[in-house]
Amino acid sequence: MTDYTPPQVWTWNKANGGQFANINRPVAGPTHDKVLPVGKHPLQLYSLGTPNGVKVTVMLEELLEAGHTGAEYDAWLVRINEGEQFGSGFVAANPNSKIPALVDRSGAEPVRVFESGAILVYLAEKFGGAFLPADGAARAECLSWLFWQMGSTPFLGGGFGHFYAYAPTKQEYPIDRYAMEVKRQLDVLNRLLAERRFLAGDDYTVADMATWPWYGALAKGQLYGAGEFLSVHEYGHVIRWADEIAQRPAVQRGRKVNRTWGEPHNQLHERHDASDFELRTQDKLAPAA
Repeated sequence: MTDYTPPQVWTWNKANGGQFANINRPVAGPTHDKVLPVGKHPLQLYSLGTPNGVKVTVMLEELLEAGHTGAEYDAWLVRINEGEQFGSGFVAANPNSKIPALVDRSGAEPVRVFESGAILVYLAEKFGGAFLPADGAARAECLSWLFWQMGSTPFLGGGFGHFYAYAPTKQEYPIDRYAMEVKRQLDVLNRLLAERRFLAGDDYTVADMATWPWYGALAKGQLYGAGEFLSVHEYGHVIRWADEIAQRPAVQRGRKVNRTWGEPHNQLHERHDASDFELRTQDKLAPAA
């Protein structure tokens, strides 16, 4: 590391952007005109199969699994590495230009919902409180853990993940700082799950759906190649919880939607019908050799 003295006034140096320099910028708003596509279902999701995107596709698939036929949805792929989140249509759906964004067209006027936690709560309430306790201590506990995830994960993704996996140079101080915090968060979960089946108690809720794509994947050594570095084997209760959730059919479907990496049979770039899981994964669409 070399010492750095901040200037009196910061100016943007795009050359310091690292792997994502082509899409990161210090201003908001659209960079180009592009109308969002609209499919046949009232619920239109614009996303990518990152952990934040998986939260919502898992929720939608869980709602369908539970018999809520009104949760049928179209999931459109947003290639964030190509800057598609800065198209005018996407910015209209989410001024923050981050996936996921949901547009509900079931009413007289479209309703936009952005931020993954807000989308989970919106869908839960839309479908009669599904996966969200109705009131009292149970609801408070569920929402507390949901917002714990929303507040904690930036340290895991934008902090640890960035400096450990994506920064142009490896620096000891930021990696140590964020590794310490991520391990503390894993310990928070591990202590909780030593006493509970799921985050909010005995029932599987939106808190689990929000947390599993991040911390479940981390505990299984599936994020940033950092499993050994963080000694994730130490968090046995988190691993038990992650494994149980991974066995749910809706979770297995949801994690495939808008996914563009990994094994072709686990990639469903767009989802417009339940049959797409059988007919339109990338192994089915790949050209014959």
